[in-house]
Amino acid sequence: MKNLTIILVMLISTLGPSAVIAAVGYSSVRALGRNPSAAPKILVAMIVAFLFAEAIAVIGLLIVYNLFGS
Repeated sequence: MKNLTIILVMLISTLGPSAVIAAVGYSSVRALGRNPSAAPKILVAMIVAFLFAEAIAVIGLLIVYNLFGS
């Protein structure tokens, strides 16, 4: 039962940031298709959004490790 709980918590903690990364990637490709000359601004905003999403994922995994680690 403990293993199932760990798997579910890890799934939930990584599903959110994964969805954010997918949405940011999709939106940045659409924005580049509409206005290719704004590529440097879009790239910076995309990288910052990816960094925040990955930081949330890492923090979530660290919390899971601290809660269920022995």
